[in-house]
Amino acid sequence: MIPDHRKTREDSPAAIEFLGGVGTVTGSKHLVSSARDRVLVDCGLFQGLASLRRRNWARLPVGIADLDAVLLTHAHLDHTGYLPVLVRAGWRGPVYATPDTARLAEIVLLDSAHLMEEEAAHANARGWSKHHPARPLYTRRDAAAAVACVATVDFDTPFAATDGVAAEFGSAGHILGSAWVRLDLAGGRTVVVSGDLGRTGHPLLNPPRPRPDCDALLLESTYGARVHDDADLDDRLARTITDTVGGGGSVLIPAFAVDRTEVVLAALSRLRRAEAIPDVPVLVDSPMALASLRVYQHAIAEHDPRLRPALWLGGDPFAPLRLYELHTVEESMEANRPRLPSVVISASGMATGGRVLHHLKHLLPDRRNTVVIVGFAAAGTRARQLADGAGEVKIHGRYVRVRARVDVLDGFSAHADADDLVTWATSGRPPRTAYLVHGEPDASASLAGRLRDEHGWSAVLPREGERVLV
Repeated sequence: MIPDHRKTREDSPAAIEFLGGVGTVTGSKHLVSSARDRVLVDCGLFQGLASLRRRNWARLPVGIADLDAVLLTHAHLDHTGYLPVLVRAGWRGPVYATPDTARLAEIVLLDSAHLMEEEAAHANARGWSKHHPARPLYTRRDAAAAVACVATVDFDTPFAATDGVAAEFGSAGHILGSAWVRLDLAGGRTVVVSGDLGRTGHPLLNPPRPRPDCDALLLESTYGARVHDDADLDDRLARTITDTVGGGGSVLIPAFAVDRTEVVLAALSRLRRAEAIPDVPVLVDSPMALASLRVYQHAIAEHDPRLRPALWLGGDPFAPLRLYELHTVEESMEANRPRLPSVVISASGMATGGRVLHHLKHLLPDRRNTVVIVGFAAAGTRARQLADGAGEVKIHGRYVRVRARVDVLDGFSAHADADDLVTWATSGRPPRTAYLVHGEPDASASLAGRLRDEHGWSAVLPREGERVLV
């Protein structure tokens, strides 16, 4: 628990405290403080390893009375999912975000709460949880209260996050609405938090805006040790689908509901227009993904400047698929064993929860089927276990045999790779210090090494709970 410094704020120098997203790609929380103000950049949920997930249930990492504002870089749960806990504990805002982040965060948080309530009920009915009774981390009521705290700010528009902290969002190109954040603190210090950065070649979004100059840079490092393998990506996906369907099986794609589902649908549409894949049903089984798809379709119709112009110049990017939207539980249950060979896209992308777990239970034991991992999977998640070649995965208290083929196509990731990160970070004046966050240790260390060796930077891997001066 961080002590309340309000009585001594006038004597406090500008500082950063790393409360999450350090040594891991989940739970991003960075507390930036100046002489008078304390701003939390991102309020993410820990996912993956049980030791990380338990931290969501621990005491609040920041005192409610000691927090002046929250800024969200984008809507993914690892950056927003702890906000309902903070609000349930009594905090009432403000929370600042771009308009599309606000729209998507409402969808993400309400869906997350629904899934938590549903999973707790399932565990209590089937007895597979060690907690008696199992309970959700937060409810839909908590999520709605968190959403009500959000105030929107447009990109490239300086605003007062607090009386003593000026802020600005710049487009990060990761998902719709995603932003990096610049904070100008009392005393003249400047901090930039990258959030999650998008790829230069993102098929839907324009590249990130250049980094502004700063004294301290918090740089994500999800793919800090890797360069995306984009070679023949569409061809590889086409072969996987064609081979699987030809053998009478179905393809299951666990996909993040926000952005990844849209990217995958766009790829399938390209392949279908080129007649590179058979005309099979494409089932999207995620209410959150379908709601997010509507936000993307609206942005395309409105010619959102964060999107690539080709999206509205070339017709519907998600046509001509034989697309089926599965909304009800009954429809989802039917897709566990598709009547015809199909492509099933379902959340969550790291297979930590949601409807995709039921599809995995039914499809993994059959050698005819294929599971395609299309994005980053954190340590401890089922998607990571599958990518690493696990022979069994535990779902709802029972182990499921993995006989299906598993393909990893990380070229569909919306994250900047190591080259993208270095290019973006070094586009401006070097900061006094760069802090590598939101990455597993090897990835963060690799990126820090490149910044030191190739550019002469001071690049640091902060420790959990560490406080540094700006």
